[in-house]
Parts: sequence; structure tokens; C-alpha cells
Amino acid sequence: MSERGELERSDGPPPLRSFGLVLHRDGRFTHEGAPIRNRRLRAAFERSVRYLPDAGVYVVQLGRFRGVVDVEEAGFFVRGVDLARGSVRLSDGSDEPLEPATLRFSPSGDGALLCTVKRALAPNGLAARFERAAQAELLLGVEATADGLRIRLAGALAPLPAALAQI
Repeated sequence: MSERGELERSDGPPPLRSFGLVLHRDGRFTHEGAPIRNRRLRAAFERSVRYLPDAGVYVVQLGRFRGVVDVEEAGFFVRGVDLARGSVRLSDGSDEPLEPATLRFSPSGDGALLCTVKRALAPNGLAARFERAAQAELLLGVEATADGLRIRLAGALAPLPAALAQI
């Protein structure tokens, strides 16, 4: 507030703070424990998840509003796999190259796969969790060879991590 009691305007974004939004490992959003059921609002949240490297947090940003979102496992979800191009389509609408060496099982024990994406935002990249349909698409590219399991991406065979030998 100014000396005259007026609200001061800032040209920058509003300060970051948590507002009770949680992105669960199964892709659901809840707000203060209540599920977000409105399909359009969920879709807007999914598209607007961002990672802020300087703050080390995930946020959702809708217009000028932005708030910290608590992420259970991964801030992004793999919605599709393009084996011919060797890329994945993420829940925020972006395409990222698929790095087979980063494939791993979720620590939740539910059989879901994770991969590493968005390396430009964090030194070790960020986790993306495969949705079931995308994981099924990915598995269509797996081939058994004399050297073990490989995945065909962009026309080339790449080894899968040893931890995935049981798929």
C-alpha cells in the first residue's frame, strides 16, 4: 500500500505461494483435498504446469494468476509416443525426445514407467510419468534381440535399461 492507502501495482508476476493444489501420481488434481472434477479446469491446469528452475518448484499459471502446485511424483505426463520420431507428447502439449536410458519404473510399484524430460530446466531433467495408453504405445516398439531388449526409435534400436528387463 502506498502512503495514501492505495494498492501499489507491480508489473511483475504475483508472489509465489502454495494454494492447496496437488497433482497426484495418477494425474488427478485436488484442491485442499477435494478432486477437481471440471474437465475444462483440469485441462487448463494440465496445460499450464511449469517448472521454475530458480525457485525449484512447479506452478500452474493461468493468465496473471500463478501458484505453487504440490507434485506427488511427476509434474508432466506422457500422453503419446511417436516411435517413428523417437519423441513423447507431454501433458503440457510439448514434444520431447525420448531418452531410452532414462526409462524406469515408478517407485509407487504400480508398473508405470517414468522417463526424464525438460533437461534445459534442471541439471538432471524432470520426471514424466507414462499414462497407460502411452506406455502401451511405447511397448509396441520393444524388440527382443540376442543382446537383450531394445526399443526401436526413429528407425534405430536402442538398449533398454537393465531394470526394465522384466517387461
